[in-house]
Amino acid sequence: MSYRDNPQAIADLVRATEVHRDLFINEEVFQLEMEHLFANTWVYVGHASQVPNTGDFFTTTVGDQPVLMIRQADGEVKVLHNRCPHKGVMVVHGASGNAGRFLRCPYHAWNFKLDGSLLALPLKRGYDPERFAADEASHGMAPVENVKNYRDFVFVRLNPQGVSFEEFFGESLSTLDNMVDRSPEGKLEVTGGVLRYMHNCNWKMLVDNQSDTCHPMIAHESSAGTAVKVWEEAPPGTPKPMAVEQFAPFISAYEFFEGMGIRVWENGHGHTGVSNSIHAAYSDVPGYWEQMVQAYGEERAKEILGDVRHNTTYFPHIMVKGPIQTLRIFKPLAANKTLVESWTFRLVGAPDRLLERTLMYNRLINAPTSVVGHDDCEMYERAQQGLMSRGREWVNVARLYEPGEEERKNEITNGTNEWQMRNQYRAWSRYLTASMTTPQKQDKEFA
Repeated sequence: MSYRDNPQAIADLVRATEVHRDLFINEEVFQLEMEHLFANTWVYVGHASQVPNTGDFFTTTVGDQPVLMIRQADGEVKVLHNRCPHKGVMVVHGASGNAGRFLRCPYHAWNFKLDGSLLALPLKRGYDPERFAADEASHGMAPVENVKNYRDFVFVRLNPQGVSFEEFFGESLSTLDNMVDRSPEGKLEVTGGVLRYMHNCNWKMLVDNQSDTCHPMIAHESSAGTAVKVWEEAPPGTPKPMAVEQFAPFISAYEFFEGMGIRVWENGHGHTGVSNSIHAAYSDVPGYWEQMVQAYGEERAKEILGDVRHNTTYFPHIMVKGPIQTLRIFKPLAANKTLVESWTFRLVGAPDRLLERTLMYNRLINAPTSVVGHDDCEMYERAQQGLMSRGREWVNVARLYEPGEEERKNEITNGTNEWQMRNQYRAWSRYLTASMTTPQKQDKEFA
């Protein structure tokens, strides 16, 4: 079956309690995701602290579209399509750096202002002015028009029409608010570099996993479980290592995860850890509480630090851990290949011990050399292989399903409910087909 130009066929892949295996293995579905899903939704690009000075840039992708985030002379952060309008070469190739006063294409030296507009080109006399003014190239590098800088987190929507940033995220922005507010100065900085880890599986498997609370005590028994057993054999009075604090909750019983709770927001967003989480029992860091009380007052400080939500999924493809200050991006490369980027943040003004905890967590859980992360990776890759089987066509997400839940908004439910997974797949269907059924308007000048 062909899914192109067939939004009903796409919609039929998502049922109330099942999704079809083609969501994970079909290359045509993957290409439609790149063309429509990642263009219709608000997608995270980067953090403003990655481009602190005029001319600083950071390159990434939105779906399969190369873009760059760049700081302007007036302090604004803009996002440009990373493509020269001349021959199509990527103007900026490195991951990050400083462009100086202008951007320069490495192929023919066309120059662009930091906002992407055309500045100069060699041998300009070779172009008829009237003819060139009518050409698309005269407009320079294409800017991404829909950009939102929310508390230094920069998001874009590629399609010119669609849901607003505020409507798309709604109450889910409270996770970003909480992470920023954990700084006594209300400010975050990306630090510690980035850990990149290739997974031979579909990107949605990683998104699905973020609210899967029925796997940790099984999949992570051999890693986190072993670490805890080794610690239990330590001599009495041995200080509990930070690593054991981070490992131990992964093998908690089902009852623990049931009691954590899950909050399901609109548009595919949601988080585990409403009333408790694996991040709730870390040791106190000397001086931090006093800093927070001084900055916010005791009541507000308790409110901020008492919010220990676990994984917040921001649809379509990032996960944020506010209490441990990490953000993971699941970058789709093919139907069966995903690059995972794990970023860490420093709470500006907070004790360095908190950053040490953040960096250790990222290495232990999310790195290519991690302990816990490899358990999940093996399960994803086994699933990718298993879904090639023609023995069954559907993937089950029926746990604790309630008829009519599709119409309920911003609910709290049992921590092992698969409602958040169903929420994501419903959003997947809706936003993937949005521009298939309602074509986007084109620029009349170049239509």
